[in-house]
Amino acid sequence: MSIPDKPVRHWFVTGASGGLGHHIAEEALRHGDRVTATARRAAALDDLAEAHGDRLTVETLDLTRPADVTAVVERTLRSGPVDVVVNNAGYAVVGAAEEMTAEQVRDQIEVLLLAPMLITRAFLPSMRERGGGRIIQISSMGGQVAIPTHSAYHAGKWGLEGFTESVAREVADFGVHLTIVEPGGTRTGFASALRYTEETTAYRDNVVGRTRRRLEAIGDDDLTGDPAKLAAAVFRTTRDPNPPVRLALGADTYDAVHAALSERLTALEAQKDLAATVAFTE
Repeated sequence: MSIPDKPVRHWFVTGASGGLGHHIAEEALRHGDRVTATARRAAALDDLAEAHGDRLTVETLDLTRPADVTAVVERTLRSGPVDVVVNNAGYAVVGAAEEMTAEQVRDQIEVLLLAPMLITRAFLPSMRERGGGRIIQISSMGGQVAIPTHSAYHAGKWGLEGFTESVAREVADFGVHLTIVEPGGTRTGFASALRYTEETTAYRDNVVGRTRRRLEAIGDDDLTGDPAKLAAAVFRTTRDPNPPVRLALGADTYDAVHAALSERLTALEAQKDLAATVAFTE
């Protein structure tokens, strides 16, 4: 059932075949908006297509192919302006950094960082010229907190957060807002979709191996985040006239990020005197 309470907006959502992306697309459609949703498997959106008809456009897209990303964005813009972009697609490679193949590292960075950068840059000109727009970057607590086995994932998410914070300052004068969403553990099937490296003897019994075992034992039922509630929070953020640059969603995110930032601040304060010693002496 649609709820046409405000002017119809056009959304562009990546990774909408399932999980949070699917819920965000559904939330926007439920409020009467239009959605262009991308997925590797278009059939995964058949339920939304049946429920919402031509207000949903589905594009098959592999984010590791930059030329395909550009083509889909250009085709979307030809159909009309886009008001809200959600860079949601993602996955995680799990294992020691030296266990990862070059292809695994490259694909991880292309999906988590390069594709969102390309998509953001592609939509910015039209948003800037129209004097408004929203870009939502789905990061995670892993954009602020680092654990063993996720080095490539953190490289992508930390990079995305730095890119977004910089761009947010560049385009604020044009009425374009960027928000980084940092969900915690959410029942989206993400845990079961983790991609593991080929385990090596050297790391089997240290912190990498122990972390791998814990991750292998986690199921969706062990996670507390409700993807429908997260999607609703994201939707509300796009209506906020002064949205935050970062939005932590989940008590686990709040606790983990708070602890990480406190630890970093303590370490920084301990270096205050040393930091001042490297200046030229007058």
